[in-house]
Amino acid sequence: MRALLVANPAATTTTAKVRDVLVRALSTDLRLEVVETTHRGHARELGAQATADGYDVVVTLGGDGTVNETVDGMLADGPGPRVPTLAVVPGGSTNVFARALGRSRDPVEAIAEILDSLRAGRTRRISLGTASAQQTDAAGTVRWTPPRWFVFAAGLGFDADVIRRVEEQRSRGHRSTGSLYVRAGTRSFLLGADRRRPPMTLHVPGEQPTTGLFLCLVSNVSPWTYLGDTPLNPSPRASFDTRLDVFAMGRLGPLRMLHHLRQTMAREPDPRGRGVHRWHDLPDLALTCERPQGWQLDGDHLGVATGLRVRSVGRALSVVL
Repeated sequence: MRALLVANPAATTTTAKVRDVLVRALSTDLRLEVVETTHRGHARELGAQATADGYDVVVTLGGDGTVNETVDGMLADGPGPRVPTLAVVPGGSTNVFARALGRSRDPVEAIAEILDSLRAGRTRRISLGTASAQQTDAAGTVRWTPPRWFVFAAGLGFDADVIRRVEEQRSRGHRSTGSLYVRAGTRSFLLGADRRRPPMTLHVPGEQPTTGLFLCLVSNVSPWTYLGDTPLNPSPRASFDTRLDVFAMGRLGPLRMLHHLRQTMAREPDPRGRGVHRWHDLPDLALTCERPQGWQLDGDHLGVATGLRVRSVGRALSVVL
């Protein structure tokens, strides 16, 4: 099979030596071309070109951001039989999507698993999501961004602000660790104004709007993310086989927030109680904001928005198991 390896040379947990080992292993079974990304958005360009050029398989080596960009490019013209099958080798700090597929966290072991699956034809089609952001300029002109694909999560509000703070620290040379996310989350919660004056409203088809939200997580998989080895699971029923799950929070204090966080980290997570709102298997939803909020897809901060439209797309992509 003809395959393209999209490798992020800045991936957190891989080195040039490891990449060479992976390339040699993949080349034993595949007609492999290797391209390293050089700038933000490059993986999206490569994914689109892979679909246009008729590759059979696209392999990503990097974190969730690399996967997101590659898939967004591969599906630029929508799902269909011409879109390559995706294989994911974990190379980032969290690797939520790779873990959701059952991939080993060791890149060398993951390559062996992928090759075994390709030989046996073990692939499946999974559901994904798209999100379009509403942006308002200084003159009050409103526009919607083109829909962008995500593989495991979208968010507006608090979680995006935490990601923004982490990305700022990483740009200063700090490693992406669980403790970095904890510090960023604590500062955002305690110092931010949004949890005291929640600005968001969630619109679910067939229901009355839910107002007064400062956090809204849309999940396509479970767990939503990890703190090191610890899963955070606000939507435990989320799955590639269903549509989208939503976990949202309204106004609450630090003790109640800590209580709900512990619920998401429990052995059998079932977060509920005052300030918590959950939905399962939604085909679509919309968010509106009283003031601009950060938004994120698959753990990448994408700027600010005054609204978000999110849609589930079933059987959107073929992946290697």
